[in-house]
Amino acid sequence: MAPRRNPPARQIPWYQNVWEHNTVGIVVSVCILIWLLYPTKTDAYAHAYAQQQPIIDCGPDGPVKSVAIVGAGSAGASAAYYLNKFKNPCDIVNITVFERSSYVGGRSTTVYVYDDPAEPVELGASIFVEVNKNLVSAAGEFGLVTTSYRSKELPGTLGVYDGLYWKFISSESSWWTTAKILWKYWLAPIRTQNLMKQTTGKFFKMYEEPYFPFRDLSQTAYDLGLTEATAATGEEFLLKNGIQSPFSTDIIQASTRVNYAQNLNKIHGLESMVCMATDGAMQVQGGNWQIFDGMLKASCARVLLNTSVTSITRQSNGTYAVDALSSNSATQPSSYDTVILAAPLQYADLTLDPAPLNPPPEIPYVNLHVTLFTSACALNPQLFGLNSNEKVPTTILTTISDSQPVHPGFFSISTLRTPTNPKTDKKEYLYKIFSPEPLKFEFLKGILLPSPDEDRITWKYEKAWQSYPYLPPRVTFEDIQLDKEGKVWYTSGIESFISTMETSSLMGMNVARLIVDGWAGEEESQWEEVTGEEIPRTVKAAKEL
Repeated sequence: MAPRRNPPARQIPWYQNVWEHNTVGIVVSVCILIWLLYPTKTDAYAHAYAQQQPIIDCGPDGPVKSVAIVGAGSAGASAAYYLNKFKNPCDIVNITVFERSSYVGGRSTTVYVYDDPAEPVELGASIFVEVNKNLVSAAGEFGLVTTSYRSKELPGTLGVYDGLYWKFISSESSWWTTAKILWKYWLAPIRTQNLMKQTTGKFFKMYEEPYFPFRDLSQTAYDLGLTEATAATGEEFLLKNGIQSPFSTDIIQASTRVNYAQNLNKIHGLESMVCMATDGAMQVQGGNWQIFDGMLKASCARVLLNTSVTSITRQSNGTYAVDALSSNSATQPSSYDTVILAAPLQYADLTLDPAPLNPPPEIPYVNLHVTLFTSACALNPQLFGLNSNEKVPTTILTTISDSQPVHPGFFSISTLRTPTNPKTDKKEYLYKIFSPEPLKFEFLKGILLPSPDEDRITWKYEKAWQSYPYLPPRVTFEDIQLDKEGKVWYTSGIESFISTMETSSLMGMNVARLIVDGWAGEEESQWEEVTGEEIPRTVKAAKEL
């Protein structure tokens, strides 16, 4: 008997199957039809833009703007980068960046261990964090690789030392460290975390409308409720929010000392909270300076290294003549429509004529001494009050109290990683120390374990920075616009508010937006002056798009 076969299936057209047998198909088909017939919001924008394009056809001679930027650090590079991003597509913007150093990046500087380019190490601004919108975005755009600033080849232990005793030592286990913190400090860590998120949450609104762009930093800080934090010392701000010693002096002050070389009774509350926002700390492989180098290249700016601006003078036609010295020889003065001072004016060593309406006052900066060195010897535990069989934490932070008779003499000692010495082909320790004074060679040898090898320090690099301003409580900050016409701008006022690579980048971006908005206003005024009418709405809409 032949096997039983199913009768052949009746062939049903695909559309009939959808409409007659598939309710879901009906819904999907209707949605597709609606999508085809009625453009989405994005499509509508694109359609409007396409319709308006002929109205703003630039022609052969679009407006040309010239901008001089003094300083190629975070603020200067960001100003150039965002000027290029924000400008009207019809505008030609020629940007010249003057930098007196031989490199870009400002206080974000990389040196090479053993003078080996394969072993870069940050000398200045070492890390940024995952909430730093501008830096994280730019690193991604430029294809830069970010890594944790903690070496995986070393234990991730941290201790807080007061010169005599250890206030706290973490363990290699994160859950056990958390348990120890909660056991010793109870709810203070949780309250601090909540206060930090609440405070920094207000700050992040500065990136968005209606606060961005901001023309007056003092007013914006007040509007966001941040002057409540800047008006008090860190100690006062924490006490007001139920956070007190020992957690404030043991942990938070250790953080303000390593980040800003200042104690809680001196630094303002906002910066104290910024010190606690460390989630996702990272650095760019090969050096953070590459972010700012990428910004400058993306802006198509002309960058003049080893070139110091000596004077900025307003001319009769409203432009500014910029005089500069390049490699000890004068350059021809050039004229610019707009000037951005992207470095602390007190260190710029230039004259500004006419003088600013409200000249930025001279602000004392911290003289921070950074010492990098390598050695085959580990740190000596007995020098730090530990038993000889105990290991010194990989990161040593410090704290003090007013009544304390002994000060540690340094802000931090970090064991960064274990590079290979090319002369011996052996692993060594790379150390980084922040201190208020230069460190004597005897001190460096003294913190290491004894060794028969007299040459215990195999490589050393020292640098003294004016790293960041002293940050006492205040509620007003330096002007962003230095002249009446909106031609001269200043970025460094934000450093007394929050001093980081990210906030300098934010101010560079903010100044760029204000300048571009000013250009748009000038174009509208010129249109109205020539035609006697308001600029057409279609042109405005196209520019916004």
